[in-house]
Amino acid sequence: MSEPSPTPVRRGRLLRFGAAVAVLLAVAGYLTVQYLTGGTGAPRCEVVSGKGDGASYEFTPEQAVNAATISAVGTSRDLPERAVTIALATALQESGLRNIQHGDRDSLGLFQQRPSQGWGTKKQIMDPTYAAGIFYEHLAKVSGYTKLPLTVAAQRVQRSGYPEAYAKHEPDATLLAAALTGRAAATLTCEGRPDATPAGGADSVRAALVRDFGRDVLQDAGAAVSAEGTSASPSAASSASSASSSGGNGTVTVPVRKEATAKRGVRQRGWELAHWAVANSSALHIERVSYAGREWTAGSTDSEWRTSDAKGGPAAGKSAAEVRIVTGQ
Repeated sequence: MSEPSPTPVRRGRLLRFGAAVAVLLAVAGYLTVQYLTGGTGAPRCEVVSGKGDGASYEFTPEQAVNAATISAVGTSRDLPERAVTIALATALQESGLRNIQHGDRDSLGLFQQRPSQGWGTKKQIMDPTYAAGIFYEHLAKVSGYTKLPLTVAAQRVQRSGYPEAYAKHEPDATLLAAALTGRAAATLTCEGRPDATPAGGADSVRAALVRDFGRDVLQDAGAAVSAEGTSASPSAASSASSASSSGGNGTVTVPVRKEATAKRGVRQRGWELAHWAVANSSALHIERVSYAGREWTAGSTDSEWRTSDAKGGPAAGKSAAEVRIVTGQ
């Protein structure tokens, strides 16, 4: 014998309960997507002009990571700041600095490069480091590109149907390039995610540094973390970072080597690395970045670079010879 059907009152309560649960799940999903992709309520990043003219550009953590990668790939190839500006403006136009998996015909990624046109495989193009590198390879072949109008230089690489579209992004790209190449000190900040679950600690930071700058960026890094009680051997960089993170906060100390800064100077290289770390703060759950007596802290209300606490001593990043990056527990 079948059970009696629910009464209309009970059925109504069940429907209302189910509807309420569905709404809560939808809201939670929406907020999660907004937080991760830079919508309302997400942590924000901002770059300001080093000239004190009030110019600024606000962007998302996702855009910050991609911009930092584009810049690092360019400077690692010893390309001038103008090349980085052109690349950033191009990516702003083509994808909004987002690594998207769709576009016109078979266009993909940050620069909307097409596998059918010889830019690489789909997998390669969706790798921001590769995409930036192949863009710079083509840009370097453009004769006199540093003296050309930005939109002309970009168009000779991209062959876009809208060649004038790149120009409108030049002001924002110029601010980003000045900060991410380190020329404009303490001009890039992000809110960060101070209470987020760590994503690999110091190991993830080191892997991301190598991904964007190449292995040379960690040369002598083993010696730099020896104060944490780990091996000073450069070949032990990975184990050193793991050990430093296992006893509490993961700390990565990146040396600013003179031989890597012949064209730009030690302080510019240092600020390049420091701004890179802040740009990656949400993705890598970085809590603090210190360099040359200044410190950025995730979650601060104004996200400013403040004078380092004197109690921190040399480890607080007062030296221009090193950048100190502290990840969440």
